[in-house]
Amino acid sequence: MSTGVIIALIVVVAVVLVAAAVLALRARGPQHGGSLKRRFGPEYDLAVARHDGDTKAAERELTERVRRHGSLRTRPLESAERERFEARWTAAQERFVDSPREAVAEADRLLAELAGARGFPDGGQYEEQLTALSVHHAHHVEGYRRVHRVTHARVDDARDGGGAGTEEMRASMVEARALFEALMRPARHDGGDGRRTGTEAGEPAPAPTRAARAPHGWSLGKRRPKES
Repeated sequence: MSTGVIIALIVVVAVVLVAAAVLALRARGPQHGGSLKRRFGPEYDLAVARHDGDTKAAERELTERVRRHGSLRTRPLESAERERFEARWTAAQERFVDSPREAVAEADRLLAELAGARGFPDGGQYEEQLTALSVHHAHHVEGYRRVHRVTHARVDDARDGGGAGTEEMRASMVEARALFEALMRPARHDGGDGRRTGTEAGEPAPAPTRAARAPHGWSLGKRRPKES
């Protein structure tokens, strides 16, 4: 076999290998590996832990979440809806002082209803709603998970005299507030009056809602909440 033929074969093999590598990278998609970790943040670590450290399995799960819910487009809240949700959240915070368990339960219901109003799956499908929220609000969804867990675990735990303590309930409410504020803000493709906007990631966030402007230490400076 001549030297020219050998060189030609080497070139052909190299081209084939490069083409295969490019196709493989495209097949893995833009949400693979590092992109998934950047997008999901703490949810990425939780998925890996849930799969006992199996990163590939966790990434398959997260990729499936994006496939199912990544194209979801939220709808803006009407002014009356926004005011009702703000009033309910403020009332729940104030109620926490005397009835922390009831306040946490209200926060759980409120987040489910608010997410549904924004266009996420209905709150009656908690797992599906949480999955969709994790795609679009990965850095805030843990608060919803915590108040839901506290709310629905307390019924069985109460029979044994257990259940979440006041500090755990307070922490869950504080963390859940981040998702509430995120859902109250107009999405980057929605104006507060229903019109499309040009807001993109990285631009200044809209002015906070009235509930958001309340001091983060909302339960401080008041008498300590009692267990209910």
